[in-house]
Amino acid sequence: MSAKTNPSWSTRFWAVVQYELLWNIRKKKFLGMIIVAFVFATLGLALPVILSNAVGQPLSQNPDYAVSSGIGAFGFFLFALVTAMNSISGEFESGTIVPLLTKPVSRTMVFLSKLFAMFIILLMTYTVLFLYTTIGATIVYGPQNNLHLVSLSLLGSIISTFVWIAIVLAIGSLSKSSLLAALGAFGIFLALLISAQIVSAFSEQAWILAYVPGSGASGTLESIGGGVSTGTDYIAANLINYIFHPSSNVTFYKIETLIPFQMVELYTEPLSLILLRSITVASAYILAFLFISWYALKRAQILE
Repeated sequence: MSAKTNPSWSTRFWAVVQYELLWNIRKKKFLGMIIVAFVFATLGLALPVILSNAVGQPLSQNPDYAVSSGIGAFGFFLFALVTAMNSISGEFESGTIVPLLTKPVSRTMVFLSKLFAMFIILLMTYTVLFLYTTIGATIVYGPQNNLHLVSLSLLGSIISTFVWIAIVLAIGSLSKSSLLAALGAFGIFLALLISAQIVSAFSEQAWILAYVPGSGASGTLESIGGGVSTGTDYIAANLINYIFHPSSNVTFYKIETLIPFQMVELYTEPLSLILLRSITVASAYILAFLFISWYALKRAQILE
């Protein structure tokens, strides 16, 4: 009788990935994300048309809408929360972690498989969203330019979302509670969002916002006068801005007085530095919080 051979590492890895994908579909998470993606995209396309009709003015063409529009900070957080809030903690809450680990898979393989499944779900959802937005923009705003940059915006959006995914996973893995993961992550997101607006507008220390997750400090792109943010939520937007304006600088101001309203210049940075730093900071947070999540799963005691 021949000895029974164990499945290869790739076979076991893909088996867990398929398990995670099916688990998400059974929980209606994937369908929910697709619906939310269509709602966000539809609102972004329909509202300008409705407003232009309401005021009786024709809607001007915007050939760069497809590459300049984005999901936004709250969208990144929402997708991260839906994708990751019970990916690990839910296994402990439902008890499915026990039969899962009786299979010939390590905890590290389970963790990596779940991460890859999240990437697949996010990639599919964002691809549908960006494709729908591009088609809708062509219908509403006319032919679109620079469509080859849409994939770059997609990449930046995934990086920004994975910062929040890593944070949600870390809280869920440590607490083993999906509710705490959701509430804790939402508290962090809300606190950073509010504090970033205040610090960016009134403090001389706005530079520190470039090193925390979220929106970062707000500045003005000198070449076009448009707004730029330094945070990890704006990697996609800054990628596109850098392609269009590679040598531009960004100037940061603070509000000196409200009455009379007066702003003073704080400092100026190259857009290339802002982009590189935001990607580096995002990568650092992703790796740090994913390590915390992996370590918590690795050391977790599982009672059968």
